[in-house]
Amino acid sequence: MRAAAFRTFGGPEVLQVMELPAPVAGPGEVRVRVRAAGVQPFDAAVRAGWTPPGVTGDLPRIPGNEFAGVVDQVGEDVTGVSLGQEVLGFSLLNSYAEYIVVPAGDVTPKPAGVPWEVAGALTAAVQTAELALDGLAVGAGDTLLVHGAAGAVGTAAVQIARSRGAVVIGTAREENHEHLRELGAVPVVYGDGLADRVRALAPGGVHAALDGAGGAALDVSLELVKDRDRIVTLVEHGKAAELGVQVVRGTRTAERLGRYAALYAEGRLKFPVRRTYRLEQAADAHREIETGHGRGKIVLVVG
Repeated sequence: MRAAAFRTFGGPEVLQVMELPAPVAGPGEVRVRVRAAGVQPFDAAVRAGWTPPGVTGDLPRIPGNEFAGVVDQVGEDVTGVSLGQEVLGFSLLNSYAEYIVVPAGDVTPKPAGVPWEVAGALTAAVQTAELALDGLAVGAGDTLLVHGAAGAVGTAAVQIARSRGAVVIGTAREENHEHLRELGAVPVVYGDGLADRVRALAPGGVHAALDGAGGAALDVSLELVKDRDRIVTLVEHGKAAELGVQVVRGTRTAERLGRYAALYAEGRLKFPVRRTYRLEQAADAHREIETGHGRGKIVLVVG
């Protein structure tokens, strides 16, 4: 099979399309012919040299932990998943490839109304957002500050928090403010003076913060939110414990992914795709994701 992989750690240029052995579905597993795979900062960290907990094995390594495609092998003892079924799912690695093998419980049927590029990139955003908001106990009456609100996780978090009755203030570049208004958030420009601008928008105070930017954004969250247990950072994992703030905890589930795929198909969830790249352009996709800017999701079109 063809896969975008790397033999050495480094910058985006180490990602190359290689011919690698196709995996085979074992007991309890399914093999999916991948149509689309999401690209996210997690993947760039893996490429740069970070090894996720539990990952072993030699290089080359295939990044990517979300995908959508068609089931083409079903292992023994699998029920509820059939050959030829269109699915979306998640993994720890290996999504930037023509084929991926995962436990059957890690895929869910793709609704007909969900385009491949959306299906392949949905899981990280919606699952991260819901797990983060659950950790923050966001609900009616809360004012939530979301840093990086125009990104994929931020876009999902704004909508989920609004559905729970929270007021959401979202930081983003000015060109993304109308997008945030359409999602139901109050937009604010980040940069110097952010804390004062947020105070003016939230006279009753900010109850919780979701930090998708790190650095100065996390500093502002610490300044505005009294209870540090109601701050989650998606970026500053190394500082979280010493600062007393949270990181996202919990596990991804096919049930949760299926729920949000259905909401998208029903027109009740917005999920913009910023740009698609071919598998051969994986390095370019990583260059863009590492800028840290942009609205919506970057996706690799595999087949």
